[in-house]
Amino acid sequence: PLPSYDEVLVCTPDTEEEEVELLVRRALSPGSQDQKIYCLLGADKLVYKVSKQLESHFFRLVQSSSIPNYRFIIFCNAKAHKSYVITAFDAYKVTFPCYSKTEIQTYLKKHLKVPRGTAPIAQAFEEPYQQNVKFVFSEQAGMGK
Repeated sequence: PLPSYDEVLVCTPDTEEEEVELLVRRALSPGSQDQKIYCLLGADKLVYKVSKQLESHFFRLVQSSSIPNYRFIIFCNAKAHKSYVITAFDAYKVTFPCYSKTEIQTYLKKHLKVPRGTAPIAQAFEEPYQQNVKFVFSEQAGMGK
């Protein structure tokens, strides 16, 4: 299943240390083994102070935690070379291959279906298939999507 609202933190330069710490604690605390996938999206946008605290909280909790198989993913822009997060977590870095828009859409159509009887937001898009996820592509960033 896709991560729910309590499993995802979309980072901005205004994201506070407490928000990041809360997500890290959820991911690495006992009881997080219930198949949840915790995600920091756009972690390269965190300011330096919050990035340092993310690193500190993460490594402290990893050392003190008895959870061997936590699910915590940090998404960063590969082009954000000046990001402290990218440097701090370099040992864990995984580069994903680039897929075309068509390949992504085909994968999503096959794997991310809305259960029958629910009223998903995907109904806003007039297409014959029901998806949980829609990608909106734009030539310019920040155009209000």
